[in-house]
Amino acid sequence: MELPIESNTVTNRMSREDTMTIRGALWALIAIMVLPCGLDAQVTRIEIIRAESPTFEGRIFGDVGQYEKLVGVAFGEVAPTDRRNALITDVDLAPRNDRGRVEYEADIYILRPVDAASGNGRLIYGVPNRGGKPALRRFNNSPSTNDPTAAADAGDGFLMRQGYTIVWSGWESGSVTPGDDRLTARFPVATNPDGSSITGPHVDEFVFNDLETTTATLNHTAASTDQALARLRVRQAEADPQTLVPVSEWSFLNERQININRFDAFLSDFDGGAIYELFYTAKDPIVMGLGFAATRDIVSFLRYDRSDANPLSQGISAALAFGQSQSGRYLKDFLRLGFNEDLAGRIVFEGLNVHVAGARGMILNDRFATPGWISWQHQNHHARNTQFPFTYGMLTDPISGRTDGLLRRCLETDTCPKVFHTDSANEYWGAAASLIHTDSYGNDLTLPDNVRFYLFSSTQHVPATVPSTGICQQLSNPNPYRPNLRALLLALDAWSSEGVEPPPSQHPRVSDGTLVSPLPRAEQGFPAIPEVAYDGLVNHVTLLDFRSLPAVHVPGTDYTVLVPRVDADGNDIAGIRSTALEVPVGTYTGWNLRRAGFAEGEHCGLTGSFIPFAATEDERRGSGDPRPAIAERYPTHGDYVSQVAEAARRLQDQRFMLQEDVNRIIELAEREGPGR
Repeated sequence: MELPIESNTVTNRMSREDTMTIRGALWALIAIMVLPCGLDAQVTRIEIIRAESPTFEGRIFGDVGQYEKLVGVAFGEVAPTDRRNALITDVDLAPRNDRGRVEYEADIYILRPVDAASGNGRLIYGVPNRGGKPALRRFNNSPSTNDPTAAADAGDGFLMRQGYTIVWSGWESGSVTPGDDRLTARFPVATNPDGSSITGPHVDEFVFNDLETTTATLNHTAASTDQALARLRVRQAEADPQTLVPVSEWSFLNERQININRFDAFLSDFDGGAIYELFYTAKDPIVMGLGFAATRDIVSFLRYDRSDANPLSQGISAALAFGQSQSGRYLKDFLRLGFNEDLAGRIVFEGLNVHVAGARGMILNDRFATPGWISWQHQNHHARNTQFPFTYGMLTDPISGRTDGLLRRCLETDTCPKVFHTDSANEYWGAAASLIHTDSYGNDLTLPDNVRFYLFSSTQHVPATVPSTGICQQLSNPNPYRPNLRALLLALDAWSSEGVEPPPSQHPRVSDGTLVSPLPRAEQGFPAIPEVAYDGLVNHVTLLDFRSLPAVHVPGTDYTVLVPRVDADGNDIAGIRSTALEVPVGTYTGWNLRRAGFAEGEHCGLTGSFIPFAATEDERRGSGDPRPAIAERYPTHGDYVSQVAEAARRLQDQRFMLQEDVNRIIELAEREGPGR
């Protein structure tokens, strides 16, 4: 039996007198040595390299009081032979220490109440997205910063007023550029048993979406910069045949970058939305799946360790996780691969909010991982992160012949969390979200008892702050879902911590006619709005053959991808309908199309559409717009405000909106609504 690592440490506890003396005080190199919490994987120490108590310029958050900040690095190691680690790709080929374990480092960032007793005892783990911290923006309406410090950086203080301890830690190594307070991790490179570099074929796709850039960055290090050992292809649209680009039209700048002569004669016919594919030999794969183990072990230590070595040793009663987009896909695979069980067999997170991930997973636990890639209708369409299993419960898939589900491993170990899966409408069009609650051929499924699915109706991936067109045909979609997300967080907490049943799932269904095929148009219901194209494009899903590079669709293996049916205005019928839909000033969609010069007619990625109503009946009749005008709907400003107030209170009654957000929305309607 191995002996525990000896501790020769200092403590992490700073005296209250010291920490409260100077606002913005910085503390450096306070090392915390941690005794191993298990024999197979552990956090071995945490170094707090910067502290600030209080932070946010001493701002007080209701009864909770002030907050403090701890920034540092967690050091850990895993035993490759443990069943919970052995599924990490290439962990057996990573270098080991003298205990036979694989070491890693991960940045860590904590915001906690200065008076721990005034907090609510719950930890929220915000999964970083490309090193950033989107949880504060989503819940607190805070500005975009990776080092929240000023009073304004806490936004409206929602999470702090609830008393949550908020934790982030790095899980990406090599794919996030250090700097700007982004959270990263340091994982080892896998090598062949003889110590030589591992190499393998790889393909990267680039879509520039501009008319200036000529340099593209590779996802991995090229084993050689000899152009004879690589090739570049281009096509205008996803379904078009590829054209080989002559070596005279591109070159390696170094082993991580290429330059493309996009505006020379040969490539001048391809516009700003063209798809470039570089085939090359990559080398030195990072063991990226260690990111899942790092999250598991850091959160488990912060939750369960009661020694002074733990900066949260005064007690965390439950842990929730929030992941948006890339980090939502991370949580799905964290769950699917069984990482919600720690090394002592305990649950890591009682609750997960998987947000705007759709049916996609993540390309993380792979050799030559590409965690930033997702499958789009137009780009990276053959990425391997949209493959069965799509749904949470166990399902036998007649297309792949497999039986699986996202909950399979946690069911085997009794470590399943409560799950809220929240999607925008964009995920139905671009990420096959219907496959989360339908089977392979589009029949309704019953979700497991511990899962709820909520569609934020007629929203885009992240609501636009100021609508604009960019490379798209229509204005981007500002329809908000933050008020609903905030209310649901408290519902998930109550469900996970106290067993209080949450609101029932709200999503379209085949059985009631609200989940339909995107074509024909009459079935989907989108109205004939002047100068608005509708082509029914979705990111279709088939079984992929990964023996080819890139992977190819297997003929005859199409999954049925369905979308929400819309009302006469073009707005989604089912789901959680915001006050912007109940009392609309335009049409809001989850899809948009690319404009001329940028692969016209293809999907415009994560962007939805906002198509305003005409102001008057005469104006809309003159243009041929079938949608009633603003003046026809709301004869006076008071009519509009009263309808908004009624809609907001209905959402509150359904537990999809909090009182403070009801007040805010009514005030906004009074200040800026039609007729003001």
